[in-house]
Amino acid sequence: MKVRVINLGCKVNSYESEYVISLFKNRGYEITDSLADIYIVNTCSVTNQSDAKSRKVINHIIRENKDAIIVVMGCMIEAHKDYDNPDVSIIIGNKDKSRVLELVEDYLKNHERKKLLYKDFDMEFEDMFISNMESHTRAFVKIQDGCENFCAYCIIPYTRGKCRSKDKDVILKEINTLVKNNYKEIVLTGIHTGHYGSDIETTFPELLKEICKIKGLERLRISSIEITELNDDFLDVLTREKKIVSHLHIPLQAGCDKILKDMNRKYLTPYFRDKLKVIREIRPDISITTDIIVGFPGETEEDFKDTLEFAREMEFAKIHVFPYSVREGTKAATMPNQVPEYIKKERVKRLIELSNELEIKYLEKFLNKEVEVLIETNKDNTSIGHTPNYLKVIIDGNLEPNTIVKVKITDRIDNSLKGSVCECEKQEMTI
Repeated sequence: MKVRVINLGCKVNSYESEYVISLFKNRGYEITDSLADIYIVNTCSVTNQSDAKSRKVINHIIRENKDAIIVVMGCMIEAHKDYDNPDVSIIIGNKDKSRVLELVEDYLKNHERKKLLYKDFDMEFEDMFISNMESHTRAFVKIQDGCENFCAYCIIPYTRGKCRSKDKDVILKEINTLVKNNYKEIVLTGIHTGHYGSDIETTFPELLKEICKIKGLERLRISSIEITELNDDFLDVLTREKKIVSHLHIPLQAGCDKILKDMNRKYLTPYFRDKLKVIREIRPDISITTDIIVGFPGETEEDFKDTLEFAREMEFAKIHVFPYSVREGTKAATMPNQVPEYIKKERVKRLIELSNELEIKYLEKFLNKEVEVLIETNKDNTSIGHTPNYLKVIIDGNLEPNTIVKVKITDRIDNSLKGSVCECEKQEMTI
């Protein structure tokens, strides 16, 4: 039978979907990207648009192949527990994803629809273990689940539950396995990654130190981390461990203290500024990217200008811009002074313009410099990869994927860099 896994949303979902693929593949099912007998949709609910996209994908599958077995799981289900569709065979939330194969095979025997949801998230970390990631040259490892920050705009604590951590020895075994399978870069991911260990009497910096001891691992990347988790222990590890790449994604969400307080963020702009200063003293060329929400309830034009000015001052390498999206069940949904959509759209445009300006400025710092590039793809005599600080580099020639080559940057093309392999490596790396 053919199985198609459709992933929507974050890197945690990507990891979970990869695990589901491995379950079916190891059982002898054929994995496909086209028409299938079994569809598994791992949904996202971070915004209203995410909900809408999840529903659209499900409805498309039903129209395309109504007789297929359809499994819908993940955050959209947790956010909308009343969701039901007679054409969907199995509905689960964020628990029981590791049981998808079992549930499907039970359905094949009994043809009984199932909907499994739970009243709370008082449960252990749901262990998953992967040894390979299809079509990836870097491997994700999920180390943590859940969030207890309860930011005013965010539904995720209600869809993912309390913070819970993966056993450290299991993480180390999984990364060792991936490195032995020739993955040179590992990306640590979670819903609240930096909160790892809070429930099992260890810390995120302690985990990082242990991972960096693994022989053969060349790059360790953190998918995202909160500014409040960049404590002295973390900064000490960042100073000592060169395997940790010079790229941190640190969500800001607003550059205005009034809005940060309303959002229930756990810091103000002076704290954020001081932390970035220390990080850049440790890693002068580090790429710091961020998320910013515009149009949060009560955000005035002056508040938004504060965010623009602060973002410019912080010199982010890139800003991921999101218009505020009302999420039923969150505190912000009931706040007064909701910002009109046309104002949000205009502010998004202005912030994206600033992001592009800052990104170009950061990229051009690397002109005529030598960088190391992890090759990801090659086609039509052109190879593409990323530097440790996650800059996309385009290189002439077909270079072997999953190799790291030294490249001299010669030009910028839009939001990418162009380079050529350093002379000493050309003969060895060209295929």
